[in-house]
Amino acid sequence: MTRPPPLSRLPRPTGELERLEAAWAPPRGWRRIGSVNNVFIGKLYIATAFLFLVLGGVLALLMRAQLAAPGLTLFSAPVYQQLFTMHGTVMMFLFAVPMVEALAVYLLPNMLGARDLPFPRLSAFAFWAYAIGGLAFYATLFWQLAPDGGWFMYPPLSSRAWSPGLNADFWLLGIGFIEISAIAGAIELITGILMTRAPGMSLARMPVYAWSMLVVGGMIVLAFPAVIAGTALLEVERAFDWPIFDATRGGDPLLWQHLFWFFGHPEVYIIFLPAAGLVSTMLPALARTPLIGRNAVVTALCAVGALSFLLWVHHMFTAGLGGLGPSLVSLFSVAIAVPGALQIFAWIGTLWRGQVRWTTAALFVTGFLAAFVLGGLTGVMLALLPFDWQAHDSYFVVGHLHYVLIGGMVLPMFAGLYHWMPLWRGRPLSEQAGRWVFGLIFGGFNLAFFPMHIAGLLGMPRRVHTYEAGLGLEWPNLLSSLGAVVIALGVLLFLIDLVRTQRGPEQEHQDPWRSPTLEWLPAEDYGTRSIPHVAHQEPLWQHPWLHQEVVAGGHWLPGTVTGGRETLITSPVAAEPRRVATLAGDSVWPVLAAVGTAAFFLLMTVKSTAGTLAGLVLAVVAIWRWLWQTDPHPLVAEAEVAQGRWLPLGAQGRMAPSYWATWIVIVVGASVLASIGFAHLHVAMRLAVCPPPGAALPALGVSGLITVGYGVSFGLLCLAGRGLKIHGLSGWRAVWLLPAWGLCAASFELGRRAALGAGPAPTTDAWTGTLAALLGYQGLHVLMLGWLAVYLAARILAGLVRPRQRNTWDNIRLLWGWCCVQGVLVLWWPSLVAWGG
Repeated sequence: MTRPPPLSRLPRPTGELERLEAAWAPPRGWRRIGSVNNVFIGKLYIATAFLFLVLGGVLALLMRAQLAAPGLTLFSAPVYQQLFTMHGTVMMFLFAVPMVEALAVYLLPNMLGARDLPFPRLSAFAFWAYAIGGLAFYATLFWQLAPDGGWFMYPPLSSRAWSPGLNADFWLLGIGFIEISAIAGAIELITGILMTRAPGMSLARMPVYAWSMLVVGGMIVLAFPAVIAGTALLEVERAFDWPIFDATRGGDPLLWQHLFWFFGHPEVYIIFLPAAGLVSTMLPALARTPLIGRNAVVTALCAVGALSFLLWVHHMFTAGLGGLGPSLVSLFSVAIAVPGALQIFAWIGTLWRGQVRWTTAALFVTGFLAAFVLGGLTGVMLALLPFDWQAHDSYFVVGHLHYVLIGGMVLPMFAGLYHWMPLWRGRPLSEQAGRWVFGLIFGGFNLAFFPMHIAGLLGMPRRVHTYEAGLGLEWPNLLSSLGAVVIALGVLLFLIDLVRTQRGPEQEHQDPWRSPTLEWLPAEDYGTRSIPHVAHQEPLWQHPWLHQEVVAGGHWLPGTVTGGRETLITSPVAAEPRRVATLAGDSVWPVLAAVGTAAFFLLMTVKSTAGTLAGLVLAVVAIWRWLWQTDPHPLVAEAEVAQGRWLPLGAQGRMAPSYWATWIVIVVGASVLASIGFAHLHVAMRLAVCPPPGAALPALGVSGLITVGYGVSFGLLCLAGRGLKIHGLSGWRAVWLLPAWGLCAASFELGRRAALGAGPAPTTDAWTGTLAALLGYQGLHVLMLGWLAVYLAARILAGLVRPRQRNTWDNIRLLWGWCCVQGVLVLWWPSLVAWGG
């Protein structure tokens, strides 16, 4: 593909810039809350995540005050249990992962040269759902309803027998809801990275930070469903007495650990890899030289992401698993240090080769290198079985965890805030104050967490609210408490400097670091004036004239061709321009959908039937209105997007980002299904006789009939869509949807009765409980499919399903097909497990 000739010397059409500005102008007044622009949402996202960092830090200070000396009674044991549970939960679920996605939403569109991410309303929904749900979840502390079973919520302590109140329910429903928000953000990021990059920005030229977020997006899609499945299973055990984790009725508490840590260990790298990507992107600007071993660094990112899924048993070495598994996981836990070390050597080599400007960002980066190396070394120690058996559940693990998470994520986050703050309002943070901030945070960090390793080796266990004098634990705990105060002073100084420097009117941002990546191009609400053509890994270094050409409208899509918001759709590998996609505009419906979704989960927790139904209705109506407005019909077929270059308007089928986003949703659903299916297999392997006496399995003939029913249901749907690509769907085609969905629902009900109708109740044993969970999961999909059928029928009757406006049809067809396939898998899985047993 050749680069389009610059148009900067040619006169631009009259009013072109004004129309572009009008299309992207944010709403005013109270309607500003409905803005979906990535810059606006990204700023809110970052600010909210930082707020949760402060709130989680306050809890840490209270805990350290309790442990500063032996025998203190500032808090009772139950209150302390709530404090450490909420501290871990807030830091892991409400700060770390959301901050990762927040920085990406803010930085990636401009870094990739895109106008915005492909689903701006989805980003808005993900943020508002997280913010509303997270703040409501944190408020449980003030009513003594905060969870108190640890941020990992191990059964049986989190079961109804040992946690009879609502505390555990708030964790299970609240965290599951927040994870859904994280998955929504991951879908947006994956499709945006793969399909909206600037022309010429092939995967080989893509910034390392974008690579890290692509890997992390895939990890979120595969890892987070496990904890969603686990929290759902534990909640149905608590709510309906299905004994999934109850060892007295065939369940297994270790099943929860398998599900939780299959999510929990990759989450550590989900937090670390974006920070590593930030460092790899900042270092060339800080050292004024290209990153050494760039391709090797990208390979290492992918290797860490893949290996992280093999390490969940790392947290279960003392659980008595036996066999070869722990030894293999120990080997993998050591092996993952290799790609991590490769990145560290590349960073050190870049610093060595370049001429480093010792800005505050550079100080935080070097602090990150030192802290993460120490955290990695103690991680290798804990990967060795004999050492882990001694140090497990001691304060040595607490120290290691904080060196990895604070050293591996928080320090790079502060480096990124200092580095990219000039983009925020054109006002950089103070370098003089920044050195004090770094000194306080880095010094306090080491003072707080290094002594914890010593306390752990001296025998101090985790999660204790006090300790006796004379055990040698006084001075390590006192130093740790003093260190926590020093960190807090550093964060407070940062906030004071932030408020001081950001006061006053917004200014046009400059590039004080002479950075090589596109986010430093002059940008407005619409991003850059024209979308640049990229021909190098460091475009601003190799093409210093790019600023002038882009501002003059000399590259791709210098205006708006439809009068709305648009961006280019490019090919996933080579980033060749393929389509012009129209983006959804500002709307309050994503906000209302988030309010309704949060109300549904939170009010269901407190057993408010009326409130739960009201939240559900609000969410359904808001999502309906939100989706109804996001599949426009282009008025013309093609438009000129650069001098002499024309592209089709609108993206349908495999060219549409929504098509691939639907596939990602299917992967998420399949991962949840696999997790519940694993739970059923796990409890089956514990049985002396499989299936247990009295259990019912569908007869082969019945199973075959149900399988045919699902297939015919999908066939009827496909028949309803015949001729769509030629002349669209007329209103009578909507009638086909009723028998198609009815047959799907009938197949499900017949399968449910065949599997559970003549057998024991789900409260009898774990085999039946997990089987009922599988069927319940399929039943939920059938109900959602009914809603989608009504929505599709309404679109058809309104004449909105046409050859160039068929994304709704394409996406629902994919979901319908997967629901039928899933129904067959759920139907046959118990029989396969029983035959295998």
